[in-house]
This record gives sequence, C-alpha cells and structure tokens, in this order.
Amino acid sequence: NPANNPVAGFAWKVFPALLCGNIVVLKPSENTPYTSIVIAKILKEAGLPKGVLSVVQGLGKETGQYLIEDPRIDLISFTGSVETGRHIQETAGKRLVKICLELGGKNALVVCDDADLEQALESTVLSAFSSAGQRCASGSRIIVFDSIYENFKEKLLARTKKLKIGVKDTDDFGPLISSSARDKICNFLNLAKTQGAKIIAGGKRLSDGNKFGYYMEPTILEDVDPEDTISKTELFGPVAILFKVKNLQEALDITNNSPFGLTAAIHTKSINRAQVFQERCRVGVVSINGHTYGSEPHMPFGGLKNSGTGWREAGTEALNTYSEWKTVYTIHNPDDI
Repeated sequence: NPANNPVAGFAWKVFPALLCGNIVVLKPSENTPYTSIVIAKILKEAGLPKGVLSVVQGLGKETGQYLIEDPRIDLISFTGSVETGRHIQETAGKRLVKICLELGGKNALVVCDDADLEQALESTVLSAFSSAGQRCASGSRIIVFDSIYENFKEKLLARTKKLKIGVKDTDDFGPLISSSARDKICNFLNLAKTQGAKIIAGGKRLSDGNKFGYYMEPTILEDVDPEDTISKTELFGPVAILFKVKNLQEALDITNNSPFGLTAAIHTKSINRAQVFQERCRVGVVSINGHTYGSEPHMPFGGLKNSGTGWREAGTEALNTYSEWKTVYTIHNPDDI
C-alpha cells in the first residue's frame, strides 16, 4: 500500500479482495504505517472475522521480500516504483503468481489553442502541485500550443506564485513524504540544468519557517528536450515541465514519448481533437477538459508500459484482479431432469 494515499490505497486493494472472498495480508508503506492499523481496527469492530485481514509492518526490503517469496501467497497487488515492481515481477513470477502492479507515471496535460484558458490553468495547477505532486497520476508534462504558450505561461507563473505551502487547512499543499524524496527531486533538478533546462519558478527547498521540513517550492521548467532525463523520470514531487508544440500531432508525439502510460488530459473545445487524442495516446486513463488525476471508485484505473501490468484496480474490473475464472461445461439428458 503506497504512502501518498494510505486511506484510498487501503480501500482500493483490501475491499475488492475481501469482496471476492480472499484472506488479505496488507503491508503499508513504512512512511505511513498507522493509517492501515486504524482502518483495520474499524473493520474488526464492524464484525470482520478474525484472521480474514492482517496488517503487517516493516521495511519493503525485509517484510515485503518475505511476503512475495511466501508460497502461501496466491496474488500480489503492489502500488509503488517501477524498480520495486520489476523486482516483485521477477521474484514472484518464478512461481507464476498472479501479480497486479500499479507503478509510475509521467503524465501529460495538453492545452490546445481553443481551450478554455481558465479551466486549463486550474487543471494544470491542481494536476502538477496538489498533494505536492505526490500522485502517480500527477500532471508533470504540460504541453501547450505555441500560439497561446506565452500567455498561458505568464498566467501559470502568476498562479504558482500564489500557492501556499504548509500544514494548515488554508494551504494548497504540504511537505514531501521524506528527506530522500526531497533530495531526489533536488538532484534531478540539478541534472536538468546541466542538460539545458531553465527553471522559471521554484526549484529550491523552502528557506523560510518550513526550512527544517521536507518542503519544496512548486517548480516549473522550460527549454527541456523530450529526450532529457527529467522528461522520462517520475519525480513524485511538485515539478512540471512546459513544452511548446505547433499542433495536435506534435502534442501526441510528446505525450507518447514516455516509458510510462498511466494518464493524460487534453483541454480543447473541439470534439474531433478530443476524440483523436483519446484514441491515439497510449495511456490507461484519459481526461478531456479535466485533470490528469481524479479516478473514481466505480471506474477502472491502471496504465500501460512501465505504469503497470495491465490489471485494473477500482471499478468492477477490480473483481477480475482479485478472483479466478472457472469455466464449467455440463452435459445432460433433458429427459433426466
């Protein structure tokens, strides 16, 4: 279970697994260990039978490794990094265990020249910076038509500067989950600058009253090549890259030029453009005139390429993940009935 959405992650994995009649063992992230304990206690108080759900704590390299090697485990559902997902696939795959992996994303949000600019700006800010960018479905690549690029950039920078960072209810987003997460982002930003990127907003740890926390400024880059490292790497933080394109085909080329294929969004008033985009972008979830994130419980969620193994979580499709099919043929004589 991931650290960024410990309540939703619990619900997405545990509830459909229980509905399908499974015995469930949940290992939450070591960075958010307590949430799962609280929900498990609530389920116990509600009458969930003893032994049906277990919550175990520990580091992924220790407890997680033990679980994926245990021969009693028939199915593994994991949300997290590509590297860990590959390790699970290689280890548990040797005994042909069913594996559902929901991994990373480097999601694109396209702003066409006919877009509702205010709506597109709101979606961009929320997609890139809500939850401090700690979403697998965050919008980290913002692709804008050249005819509106400068106007869009100016308005985006103005909105970004107004964002409030902290732990108050009135703040827009909070800290990163750990010092290692913060340091990773800083290192990639330094690398991006050596490759020619220009940081036009943020790019630093906060140096005010939050300087001792894991806080990063909302960061926007431009002059980044689609082939640069930062264009291909999920940072899991409040970092967005601006790309300028001439037309929809160029926008699609950049959208699909990624090792990931989780979500994408397009802002346009053209039904034709929206239809072409949703057909040709290689992702599992498409939003038209919305955010790159925002999956709903009744809708399937999952991605292509390095974003997952093809199984879907949430929606009725999740029941396929946590159950097994059995085909039965019965041959009988109607006279015997």
